[in-house]
Amino acid sequence: MSPGKSGLYLTFRPENASFKAKIEELSGENIDLCMQCGGCSSGCPLTEEMDLLPSTVIRYVQWGMEEALDSKTPWVCITCFNCEVRCPRGIDVANVMEALRQATLRAKYDRFSLDELTPEELMELPQIAIISNQRKLSG
Repeated sequence: MSPGKSGLYLTFRPENASFKAKIEELSGENIDLCMQCGGCSSGCPLTEEMDLLPSTVIRYVQWGMEEALDSKTPWVCITCFNCEVRCPRGIDVANVMEALRQATLRAKYDRFSLDELTPEELMELPQIAIISNQRKLSG
């Protein structure tokens, strides 16, 4: 957000689009369908425990704001699906929350890349060892 003549305004940058696309891919939901009616937030039984309302988290994702990953809301979500039932656009907000949890875990736990191995090492290592490392050390 940037200070403007009449307060704060949001400037959407191209780099924000990659975060939004990642969450849409992981969740399988079209985030742009959200019209911010607040139905998901009004139906959620745990909003008192959340730092951001579900509709606010969806707005952050729409804007490509990675600050959504810092919120505790995705971790508090119990996937009761009240949000999906109340959404007039049919967005499964619980899927979006799961995608945010996955994005957080993947960012923290991707510690192994095949690019780090030389072609000689790839030929020598047993395939099961490579696959096991991929499973254990990546999100």
